[in-house]
Amino acid sequence: MWEDIKDWASGFFVTGDPLIYGADVAIVLATVSILFVLTYFKKWGWLWREWITTVDHKKIGIMYIIASLLMLFRGGMDALLMRTQLVMPDMEFLKPEHYNEIFTTHGVIMILFMAMPLMFGLFNIAVPLQIGARDVAFPVLNSLSFWLFFMGAMLFNLSFVIGGSPNAGWLAYPPLSEKMFNPGVGQDFYIWGIQISGIGSLMTGINFVVTILKMRAPGMKLMKMPMFTWSVLASSLTIMLAFPILTVTLALLFIDRFLGAHFFTLDGGGNPMMYINLIWMWGHPEVYIVILPAFGIFSDIVSTFAKKKLFGYKSMVFALMSISIVSFVTWAHHFFTMGSGASVNAFFAVSTMIIAIPTGVKVFNWLFTMYKGRISFKTPMLWTMGFIPCFVVGGLTGVMLSVAPADFQFHNSYFLIAHFHQVLIGGVAFGYFAGLYYWWPKMFGFKLDEKLGKWAFWLWNIGFYVCFMPQYVLGLMGMTRRYSTYGWDTGWFGLNLVSTIGGFIMGAGFLVQVWQILYSIKKMDKDTTGDPWDGRTLEWSIQSPAPMYNFATDPVVKDVDDWWEEKQRIAAGGKPAPKPALAPIHMPKNSAMPIIKSTFWFLAGFGFVFDWMWLALPAMAGVAITMLCYSFRYDTDYYVPVEEIRKTEAAAGRAV
Repeated sequence: MWEDIKDWASGFFVTGDPLIYGADVAIVLATVSILFVLTYFKKWGWLWREWITTVDHKKIGIMYIIASLLMLFRGGMDALLMRTQLVMPDMEFLKPEHYNEIFTTHGVIMILFMAMPLMFGLFNIAVPLQIGARDVAFPVLNSLSFWLFFMGAMLFNLSFVIGGSPNAGWLAYPPLSEKMFNPGVGQDFYIWGIQISGIGSLMTGINFVVTILKMRAPGMKLMKMPMFTWSVLASSLTIMLAFPILTVTLALLFIDRFLGAHFFTLDGGGNPMMYINLIWMWGHPEVYIVILPAFGIFSDIVSTFAKKKLFGYKSMVFALMSISIVSFVTWAHHFFTMGSGASVNAFFAVSTMIIAIPTGVKVFNWLFTMYKGRISFKTPMLWTMGFIPCFVVGGLTGVMLSVAPADFQFHNSYFLIAHFHQVLIGGVAFGYFAGLYYWWPKMFGFKLDEKLGKWAFWLWNIGFYVCFMPQYVLGLMGMTRRYSTYGWDTGWFGLNLVSTIGGFIMGAGFLVQVWQILYSIKKMDKDTTGDPWDGRTLEWSIQSPAPMYNFATDPVVKDVDDWWEEKQRIAAGGKPAPKPALAPIHMPKNSAMPIIKSTFWFLAGFGFVFDWMWLALPAMAGVAITMLCYSFRYDTDYYVPVEEIRKTEAAAGRAV
């Protein structure tokens, strides 16, 4: 019996690698520490009431951000492990199988479990405040979206220590991802982790489209919305159209693996190219899903710190929405080399070049906004300034890749690796870092230390160029991606060494950011004004951190940048706009349904991964029963009394 248990455990748990054992120890220690702290300080009730069951968009946004930073650490460690393996020829730091697992998990984590939740976190923090709303349109659905993302991310990351990680690349091309060539459970962890998380992402897109279209403050017409809100609308509409494609594609792959179907296997009449088309019909819009909100962040920051209206507001709106549309007709540029034919390649080459036009429009809009502005180089603005040259280079190399004949040289080389990191780090990561620094005082009521922020900025920027500029040259020298090692005769050693040094410099930048947060918590440079940047939009008109009800009275909007215009009117001797009398505020109650339902989804996914129908089927029944029970709950809201509103506003030093 003992031998049977040992045999089962050796197949269930990942063994044989010191890095895995180290992760096991770290997971156990972290879990025990968290449980001890919560128990010792008697915080279980507080955690349940204030965070786990909350439907407050601001707290949900903070949880998204915390989760994304943890995933950034995990994905960043994967990147440093890969760069360490490639620092010298013939390295044996990682086995080839482990290297395949690491580059697979790195891509998935950074796109789906780091960039997406950081984006959703900023959606939640800023959008309701920018449009003068109390919360999102569907607060309980918002909580469910977060917990589905979290459970999907945890299921995916569990494969690191249980069962084995996926190893077929971040998009899991068949036939390598099919059962014949990938019989382990790693690929099933991939499918179910992304499926569960993707359901939450789709619901978030729907939620924010409805919120923006239906819950704006009186007077805020569409063409008076802040640019970040416009970018969120464009991104959310794209999510609504793109994520169902991902759901169906992964469902078909799971049916292939689980039921022995042949959607993507040639020997059964299927076609792997159908999968590749489908996954990129989601995958390329996904790139724009994560970059569009960054464009909105940069637009708000540039106008705030240049103290000018955004140049070309209407053209910026047109650019955002046109990118959202055209992103759906560019996917085949990811496989020009796969024999689609000259006419197909020409169409997708032209569509890819066309999408560069509205992208270029935005760059000129930002530059003209800064022109003759009184620019204040605070940390959010530094990240914006760092983004512009970085993204221009990324855009230009993207146009080079869109030229189909040239792509035959660039395809699958490190030139491509450098390009998409140029736009995803230089665009997405820099954009969300800028937003994080910008809205941090509104989230927590204090500012992050500027000096340490500048250190982090320069380490990230210098490290980025040192890491990825050599990779363009390596690509032109013939180094293709997914190599786990190379020989001395290739001539790639020097540039790989430089690239690895750059990767570790970026890692140092992340550590400085962690230290910056801890130091700023201790220093506690409180924002007592609610408007530390002299902002232009409605979120800066209320106290920091924002109260649970956001606005004591509904704001009435007259202009674009209405809060800035109101401050200018008062500075010119005008009277503040009259505020209506206080009235009880209608708010949603907390709900335990999202965490319960998401836990059932986690258990169902875990059961399907290991073909444990005894677990998967009852868990799916639990999902259905949870929905049914919640549909009979009618006590879902309450009113904040006027006296409580008055006390809250008075404590923040605000007259009502």
